[in-house]
Amino acid sequence: MHTPTTTATKSLILASTSPYRRELLGRLGMPFDTCKPGVDEARLPHEPAEAMVRRLAREKARAVARLHPSSWIIGSDQCAVLDQQVLGKPGNHERAFEQLKAASGRTVVFHTGLCLMRLDAGFERTLEVPFTVRFRSLRDEEIHRYLEREKPYDCAGSFKSEGLGIALFDAMHGTDPTALIGLPLIALCGLLREAGIDPLA
Repeated sequence: MHTPTTTATKSLILASTSPYRRELLGRLGMPFDTCKPGVDEARLPHEPAEAMVRRLAREKARAVARLHPSSWIIGSDQCAVLDQQVLGKPGNHERAFEQLKAASGRTVVFHTGLCLMRLDAGFERTLEVPFTVRFRSLRDEEIHRYLEREKPYDCAGSFKSEGLGIALFDAMHGTDPTALIGLPLIALCGLLREAGIDPLA
């Protein structure tokens, strides 16, 4: 399994320390480093979710690009939206239960922002990939059992779709299932090819 370093010496840098994004990028088999962007992720007043994730993906990439202007930087950000309300990372069992209870029998839209940037080449591309999840009608005891088993307290929406969280759903809709985990690889491969980097080379 690919294990990235964290010294930011390679030409491709993931502007994130998320283990989920690191694992996803590792699937491409390309050498990369990681670097914490240190960006304030607060939502701006009246900022649409789609605009927020694009802005934060770009700001994360720029923060790292300033340190490494000759490297290709990947920035990403994600949020979940239910009834126009952004669902953040729950942080604990109680808030995770509240999120899943609210989502029961309903549809949650995940917005994932993606940015690929290289400062010294003047290259910057930013986009947003939506993905929709329809939850089953969940009983309280089901929610508690799921949370106790997987403890997805650091995940927006309070589940891990790549794990047992799949059992919470009725349906999933979108063009890129990896977007739901936090890094849309189909879109990223497209941006890399646009930049002249072939993931299959």
